[in-house]
Amino acid sequence: MEQQKNRVRAEVKLPLILIHTPFGLEFFDRVAKWRAAKFYADFNTYLMPAITALAIFLIIGSLMIMFSSAGARGAVANVGPTANLLIPGLNPYLPITYGWIALIITIIIHEAGHGIVARVYNIRVDSTGIVLFLGLPIGAFVNIERDELNRATLKQKSAVLTAGPLNNMILAGASLVALFLVVSTLTPLPPDPNAPQFGVMAVTINSGSLAESIGMEPGSVIQFVGGRQVRTIENLGDQLRANLGSTVDVTWIDKAGDTITRQATLPSAVEPGQGILGVTVTALPADSQAVLDRYKGWFGTNPLALLLPPTMQQGAVPYSDLMAPRYESSTLGVTYAPIANLLFWLWFINFNVGIFNALPIGPLDGGQLYGSLIERRAKSKGIAKNMSILMTLIMVAIVAAALLLPYVPF
Repeated sequence: MEQQKNRVRAEVKLPLILIHTPFGLEFFDRVAKWRAAKFYADFNTYLMPAITALAIFLIIGSLMIMFSSAGARGAVANVGPTANLLIPGLNPYLPITYGWIALIITIIIHEAGHGIVARVYNIRVDSTGIVLFLGLPIGAFVNIERDELNRATLKQKSAVLTAGPLNNMILAGASLVALFLVVSTLTPLPPDPNAPQFGVMAVTINSGSLAESIGMEPGSVIQFVGGRQVRTIENLGDQLRANLGSTVDVTWIDKAGDTITRQATLPSAVEPGQGILGVTVTALPADSQAVLDRYKGWFGTNPLALLLPPTMQQGAVPYSDLMAPRYESSTLGVTYAPIANLLFWLWFINFNVGIFNALPIGPLDGGQLYGSLIERRAKSKGIAKNMSILMTLIMVAIVAAALLLPYVPF
């Protein structure tokens, strides 16, 4: 048994491959002996419901917004379903470099929480490992001996299962605080006299879109449609809708500073909330100080507004690709942007992984905990199993509704 535990082995569960390793097991044992680890295990025992409540609140809140606002449904539909995936390269708004670094750290922190608290209660951890999908690492795991975990008291099992999501929430909070400290050191640089003075910037260009067909690229500043100036996002939408079914000139300045004019034949009609050019746009910020002040204000008034990635709100985030050249840091100089971006994605990914794993869905940490609680309270195993399945189905239906509602015609 010890030889099996101390070697690397692969387990195939198509389309997944699980690579089991002994790495980290001695670390879990050492840390589990610390007094702080025992305190942490006792502290986190009853915190899963709080994380679950926050997750459900956010999901229900998004459902209410989708039901009440056609504009919100259209905006989410334009972003595309892949934006819901925390997989760099598939999610168009999740940068590959920052995304993979943050995702790997997130998974390690999550699984280490399970492993350390399991060892605090002398529950055996057989292996650690990574999960591969089509050869790509998409996750990690700590293989806790299930029979020992199931024999543990409900309090001990709760502590083990809660440790993963709670670790993510703690790292998310620490990253957010560090991000605030970095942003607090920023001051605006003198404006670039050669920068476009009006227009809206195309942040992303959808594949197969009208904008792509006329050669527009990300970073282009749209200045004229049909000979009329575009000064705001609303201007752009109004002028495009006013020319539906017509061929108009579209003028923009590309990232090299060249002015380009191309003809575009607009569709005769569009669905409410749907785009026409097929671009995600952001306003050109006129006042760098105002952008900085507003972003700092979000930390105190609405931290959840910071869940909107800088890749989706380029003109409102000081460290986005659009805004970063306009600032410098008193401590980090002009190199602050990579640090700020990494801190943002650590906050974003840890927060989302933490609340998702706390949901009462069968295989997730929350589902396992609430399933165990139901099993301990139910009169029979059959009733407990049916109640756990019902709980999972209801939660899956709510999550599916939140994800699919933007694509349902009203």
